[in-house]
Amino acid sequence: MCNSCGRTFGWRRPSVKHARESVWFRRWIVEGYAFRQLAFQSGHSISTIRRIVRYWLLRPPDDMGELSSYRYLIFDGTNLEGRRGLFAATDGERNYLLYGVCDVSEGPRDLLPFCLALKERGLVPRSATVNGNPHLIRILRMIWPEIMIQRCLVHIQRQGLSWCRLKPKRTDAKHLRKLFLQVGRISTFDHRDRFLERVAEWESRYGTHIAASPETGWVFSDLKRARSMLLVGLPNMFHYLEDPKIPRTTNSLEGYFSRLKQKYRQHPGLVKSHRSAYFKWYFHLCRR
Repeated sequence: MCNSCGRTFGWRRPSVKHARESVWFRRWIVEGYAFRQLAFQSGHSISTIRRIVRYWLLRPPDDMGELSSYRYLIFDGTNLEGRRGLFAATDGERNYLLYGVCDVSEGPRDLLPFCLALKERGLVPRSATVNGNPHLIRILRMIWPEIMIQRCLVHIQRQGLSWCRLKPKRTDAKHLRKLFLQVGRISTFDHRDRFLERVAEWESRYGTHIAASPETGWVFSDLKRARSMLLVGLPNMFHYLEDPKIPRTTNSLEGYFSRLKQKYRQHPGLVKSHRSAYFKWYFHLCRR
């Protein structure tokens, strides 16, 4: 109350009000609730919920902290529109998201700034599990020469089986398909050695002929791709046997992207100018 005029006044603190309302924005991001559902839960009108969401989307976070304690990483990306989409790095030990970006391609123009941003935050990884992107592998080795590259076994197996076909007619493709089926079962050094022996036997019997053959066609071209991918990937397929902390696949990050896209599709009316902020908030609020 004012001693001079006798009128009463109330103090308003907008920051407290916005912090209190942020719970509905968090549910919109994390749970994927629609505006109508949040209006029913909160008692606010739909227009108020829209205002709350818009307020926080205009203030995206930027909270990538210090990363020197992380050693075992997973790198992967996923497409959203055409060849552009999301790319992220997670801690392979705890499946914890370290850094993610949106509206990027998996080419050197976007991947180099991504990796440099991690290095600026003190990241010195011991290993990186990747899907085989040659641009990413080259950039990782350029920035961290001592890094150990682990190829994702699921990517190798899945792509190899696809190129060999489900029921191949060729004898060489049948034997190569059996080799790809064994990729995910290698858990000891003995298993690895036997697998490498079988690959060497297949290469001696069929591989050299396939490489020298002038034959063309979809089936044979895919068989050559499968052979090439396996031979190129062999040196970096079994580092996880030497260090059990190295993830053998990128499955955890692919699962993260799957959940993210499921929540993202629940907001089909999201305007294009707010999409970047949406993903920044999701990366901030959903680390696993």
